[in-house]
Amino acid sequence: MNLNELKGTYVLDPAHTTFSFVTRHAMVTKVRGSFQEFEGQAVVDGAYPENTKLEVKINTGSVDTRSADRDAHLRSADFFDAEQFPTMTFVGTDFSIAGNVVNVTGDLTIKDVTKPVTFPLEFEGSAKDPFGNIRVGFEGSTQILRSDFGLTWNAALETGGFLVSDKVTLELEISAIQQA
Repeated sequence: MNLNELKGTYVLDPAHTTFSFVTRHAMVTKVRGSFQEFEGQAVVDGAYPENTKLEVKINTGSVDTRSADRDAHLRSADFFDAEQFPTMTFVGTDFSIAGNVVNVTGDLTIKDVTKPVTFPLEFEGSAKDPFGNIRVGFEGSTQILRSDFGLTWNAALETGGFLVSDKVTLELEISAIQQA
């Protein structure tokens, strides 16, 4: 199946989907993290991509970087302020297909700040799983500036520069299940 043949309603499979991020730490290493709780649905029309609808909600309190102290700091008002802003969202606004890639542009909202972001997502294919579900897979990444979304906390380093990079790479590995 190619992208132009994709049609129907699909929901994210949380057990096989990853929403992760990578950013520079202390200007010399990288920190990786992901969100463990999310939901999303797409109504897809590959023949007429402009008719596609997509919405994803991510629980900001579910951030996981494999460091309890860092995760607590990311949940705090310095970053996501998960108590006041428990959800970040992405709502698709434009979809275009170029070969095996769907360019998904949408409104990313973090801490009540909404900015357009485009994800080029490579279509990894479609398969029927052992339980009779039709699954589709996509992978892609894009970069954002966290400061664009009000995530501005930082600490200066003695050697120059800052503790946390403003540039963040968002990485998506998506498995979605077609609904009846």
